[in-house]
Amino acid sequence: MTVLMEGIVFGESPRWHDGRVWFSDWGVHQVIALDPGGRYEVIASVPSFPMCIDFLPDGRLLVVDSARRRLLRREPSGSMACHADLGPISGKPWNDLVVDARGNAYVNNIGFDFPGGKPAPGIVALVTPEGSARPVAGNLAFPNGMAITADGGTLIVAESHASRLTAYDIGPGGGLDRRRVWAATPGDHPDGICVDSEGAVWYADVAGRRCVRIREGGEILASVELDRGAFSCTLSRGDQPPQLYVVGQQWNGAQAQAPTGQVLVFPAPASGAGKP
Repeated sequence: MTVLMEGIVFGESPRWHDGRVWFSDWGVHQVIALDPGGRYEVIASVPSFPMCIDFLPDGRLLVVDSARRRLLRREPSGSMACHADLGPISGKPWNDLVVDARGNAYVNNIGFDFPGGKPAPGIVALVTPEGSARPVAGNLAFPNGMAITADGGTLIVAESHASRLTAYDIGPGGGLDRRRVWAATPGDHPDGICVDSEGAVWYADVAGRRCVRIREGGEILASVELDRGAFSCTLSRGDQPPQLYVVGQQWNGAQAQAPTGQVLVFPAPASGAGKP
């Protein structure tokens, strides 16, 4: 294990993009790009919690502005534009984001105020490249991390409160159908996830302080241990050696806390694939 960066307040939503790990620090409302040597820069600031990220096929950054119930798009000039208004679908917190190769963005909503709210079913919404938004899946028990398989045909959603990874077929128009359990994770509450080039999924587990590599059907292939909560993970790609990047911190609730967050790096058996 290597500690690549420290001093993060609330790290989340890591994404491998153009040879760097991009992630959000929800505690200071920043999107940060971090290279494998530890150099970093602040790319954008969005006063929101959550504020997950992903990229359009042309490389433009998308940011979930949950506080204002919208999806933002960073233009080449650095300005932030509204990509989609999510408010008409739900006024509850919007959470994770993944974009497919066609530019369709899937954004999930946990369905209740967090923390402190009474748990209620969550949804996944589809945002088209033109910015229209509609629900495409529902009745999810705290939808969290999401990923799309390398063939572009399957969306996997981590249901934290149901201890499982749930899969959907992605239709030609971006709709979701044939819901099924991709893998049960008994005793774990999967948070952020990513897919590797061998078709396995890594999921982060906050309470378990670990990331787990799992095959469809539930066979556990590997795990890495942390000394703090593991919130999300991503894998290197391209000519980089296969490495798992994990964002983790001590969890004391959503209130202000000391900067215990880190970006950690572990050797991995396979590189990243699919989306994000």
